[in-house]
Amino acid sequence: MKNANFKDLTPKVADVSVAPSGEAFTLPKPGDYAKEFKRLEKLAARHRKQGREIVVVMGVGFVGAVMAGIVADAVDKKTNKPNKFVIGMQRPSPRSFWKIPFLNRGVAPVEAEDPQVAPLIARCVNDKKTLTATFTYDALALADCVVVDVQCDYLKQELGNCCSGQADIAALEDSLRVIGERIPPECLVLIETTVPPGTTEYVAYPILKKAFERRGIDAEPLLAHSYERVMPGREYVASIRDFWRVCSGVNDTARARVSRFLSEVLNVERFPLTVLDRPIESETCKIVENSYRATILAFLDEWSLFAERNGVDLVKVISAIKVRPTHSNMIFPGPGIGGYCLPKDGGLGVWSYKTLMGYEDAIFKITPLAIDINDTRSLHAAELVRDALRNMGKIVAASKVVVLGASYREDVGDTRYSGSEALVRKLTEMGAEIGVHDPYVKHWWELEKQDTYPAPGASWARFFRNQEGLTELRIEPDLGAALKGADAVVLAVRHELYRNLTPDEVIAMTGRPVAVIDCFGLLDDPAIRRYFELGCEVKGLGRGHVKRLKDTVVGSGL
Repeated sequence: MKNANFKDLTPKVADVSVAPSGEAFTLPKPGDYAKEFKRLEKLAARHRKQGREIVVVMGVGFVGAVMAGIVADAVDKKTNKPNKFVIGMQRPSPRSFWKIPFLNRGVAPVEAEDPQVAPLIARCVNDKKTLTATFTYDALALADCVVVDVQCDYLKQELGNCCSGQADIAALEDSLRVIGERIPPECLVLIETTVPPGTTEYVAYPILKKAFERRGIDAEPLLAHSYERVMPGREYVASIRDFWRVCSGVNDTARARVSRFLSEVLNVERFPLTVLDRPIESETCKIVENSYRATILAFLDEWSLFAERNGVDLVKVISAIKVRPTHSNMIFPGPGIGGYCLPKDGGLGVWSYKTLMGYEDAIFKITPLAIDINDTRSLHAAELVRDALRNMGKIVAASKVVVLGASYREDVGDTRYSGSEALVRKLTEMGAEIGVHDPYVKHWWELEKQDTYPAPGASWARFFRNQEGLTELRIEPDLGAALKGADAVVLAVRHELYRNLTPDEVIAMTGRPVAVIDCFGLLDDPAIRRYFELGCEVKGLGRGHVKRLKDTVVGSGL
């Protein structure tokens, strides 16, 4: 096979890719591509002789790396022998090329709290030898199945205005063009990325079909969609392998192929597949699923404000409601919602309706409003910091504010669109000196790399003033060092470490009374009273009863 010219993929400025660990890897040269493809050809031929399908996972990031491991770890359910050989493929850019040598050592290119991730990757690469990684797109010519895990984002033009944003599917479109130019016509293409409804049929299918026609291939592309439900944390692997999947294909053959493929690599015996008629139905499932959760949390935001202003403790209200089994999944909204999916997925639906389907009427009202509320909820937390400091005779601009928790949810290290980010940015805009601690986060890339992360011009820094200095902000690994000299402490994430902190421990570390802002209902009434006894000020999202507790302490003369 003639090797493709990949000069367009070769970086023009940097010739190395630096891993988060600091290790640098030289990017491939044009002459390296033919040699790499020969390596893959030999491996694929060897595994085909053993009756294994060749699966290319395109994109070995947050989802793709672990999906690649799960597919590579799969065995025939009759013989208990491996039935897939997986090639993880990553574009050789300075930002991400390092993932390839990491994977080829058997090292996971993603940090995970799940203890299964590292052994899974190591086992498949070093022991079973069913997983390798590459930088050449020519690997697609060897594939029986391609799993597409290329990131699709939603770029907001204004904070608190979801409808002003647009879906960024350019990387996905580019990937599909490359796929269409190289795959065998009988290859199944499975889009696992969360995409705007209609993408598989209205974007991906035409791209593949036209590519086939240019190659003189008369066959219909075998195209399918099945969205991931990945949950960061200690159940990372299980959320992919041991969880319910929804799938569909553009035709009967594609539906049958994707059903068979997923049944061979996932635990469908305990978690059966749901096969829908059209990919747009599968795509809509993911968007509605996440929009529903986002909407419930936004709904509770307004009741949180009601509670604050009328002496009500929303934490107790929710606990009382949850006694009813039909409402047992209700949760406290916290300082907004984050993670990669919930802040954007509803926007993908709104964009799809107008852009892919071409409708002009504004049917979406609740979904974008929910996103807007969630995106801006943490700004109210900044107001509580201001008010608590005022009650102590201080101002934000002359205070050190320590935020406990940078991740988007408890006991994980994922900082994508966390409520803490907007909080830190707002407090910085107000002039505060910021300190941050998080036991699960080493680098807060949204701040450290804000000029280029998540993409050039896409950082939330553009929504606030005076953000330049945040590139120097670092996560303090020692809790005591982080809290020393603080004027205000923000309990921003429900990490176990913070749930177990006592007021006396906090004051011992700060060295003086502080303003304490509870964003997530971490403090029970005795803890709140104790903070007041120690000379502190307390505020909390949805915690309207705090003043009543303060009055009891002040009235008692303590």
